[in-house]
Amino acid sequence: MTENGSNAGNGRLINGSLRKRVGVGLAVVGFILFLLGAEPGFLGLDRSLGTGYMQIVTFLLGLALICVGGYYGLSALWNGFQKTIVADIGLRLVATGYLIAVASGLADLFGFTRLRAPSEVVFGFWQRAGVLIGQGVIALGFLLLIPFRHPRKPEEHNQASETAS
Repeated sequence: MTENGSNAGNGRLINGSLRKRVGVGLAVVGFILFLLGAEPGFLGLDRSLGTGYMQIVTFLLGLALICVGGYYGLSALWNGFQKTIVADIGLRLVATGYLIAVASGLADLFGFTRLRAPSEVVFGFWQRAGVLIGQGVIALGFLLLIPFRHPRKPEEHNQASETAS
């Protein structure tokens, strides 16, 4: 075993549980931030009538932490094995979904809407729909990141085929 915790014989990491815990911790903190931005009334912090830029930015930062923590935790499930192409596509879908959510959530600020000046914040139907679509793409990416079965080592495959015959 080397200093960084990997076993040189099979390339797998010995301690993936710490990475899983850190990933889940980041995702939980992100969920709390997301909840704080999306519905501050749950914590008794709702002081405005509408949804302002700070609320939108807060829930987008929370969503970013959920994405980073989810990726970090799901990467630990691979335990040192090489990721498949499907898992790589999943990572790209997580990033694309976050980009869709940010572009939709901050559409007024970026000038994507019909409003002339970004002084009036309207978090309307299409922005909500865009954020929800982005979250759906993120969820699909997380599903693709899950290692449903680990690849076998060549020795294990040979042993399994010998016992079957």
